[in-house]
Amino acid sequence: MKAAVYDNPGPPSVLKYVDVADPVCGADDILIRVEAISIEGGDLINRRSTAQVPRWVVGYAAAGTVVSVGKDVTNRAVGDKVAAFSMQGSHAELWAVAASRTWLVPAGLDTAKAAGLPISFGSAYHSVVTRGGIGKGETVLIHAAAGGVGLAAVQLANKAGATVIAVLSGRERQARLSELGATFVVDRMQHDVAREARRLSNGRGVDLVIDPVGSTLQASLSALAPEGRLVFLGNAGGGKLNVDLWQPMQNNQTLHGVFMGSIFERPCVHATVDDLLAAAAAGRIELVIDRSFMLEDAAQAHLYAESAKPLGRVIMVP
Repeated sequence: MKAAVYDNPGPPSVLKYVDVADPVCGADDILIRVEAISIEGGDLINRRSTAQVPRWVVGYAAAGTVVSVGKDVTNRAVGDKVAAFSMQGSHAELWAVAASRTWLVPAGLDTAKAAGLPISFGSAYHSVVTRGGIGKGETVLIHAAAGGVGLAAVQLANKAGATVIAVLSGRERQARLSELGATFVVDRMQHDVAREARRLSNGRGVDLVIDPVGSTLQASLSALAPEGRLVFLGNAGGGKLNVDLWQPMQNNQTLHGVFMGSIFERPCVHATVDDLLAAAAAGRIELVIDRSFMLEDAAQAHLYAESAKPLGRVIMVP
């Protein structure tokens, strides 16, 4: 099969489109013929910084058609359309994935949107609802609101009845964020985010911050109201995740760390993603796709995802 691989971590140019051996479908796995690949933030971080064995097939998320089923799998069949998550291997024509890390794609949902939904909306739901506990009438600040997780968090917080402060850079995407449910949109290049959050919350601070950036954690704490909650779920900004904990202790604030890779197989989390896929198929939520590339252009697709400030997901097609 063809796949996008790298031998040594580095810039997007380290990706090569080559022939590699077909993956082996284990007893608990299904083999998917990939139809759409969602480039995730973790894919970019791994390719930049994580050493692996030669010809490493990067990639967390994809969707396609089941072409083979392991002997112990009873809930998937050849011909099923599925979305899948795993820690590597999606940037390829074929992908062997544990059946427990897959979801059936509902009728009417585009495969490309299904590929990007489990991580973006699954992460956002766990952060905004399960850990963040957002309630009607509360105010939430969402960093990197133009990214896949951010766009999902904006929609879910809006549907929960919250006031949504969406943070991004640049003016050209602000209208789209408002369409998707942002009450206020803050350009971080033009404003001090913590100060603006306090102004928009009448000086009180926000009840919840969703922070997938990491380098913004101190600003996130400064934007929080007393007894507010901060959910941090990534390190897109790079560097160390250092914060001064004296302030949150004094203000009785709560910090929640979220890493979805280890919990997608939990029954409650898995079922939530099923519900989100159904909601997308019914048009109640929207997985936003910025641009699509061919898999053979994976280096160009990664460069675009890193540098072009896409609105939503970047998709590749084998």
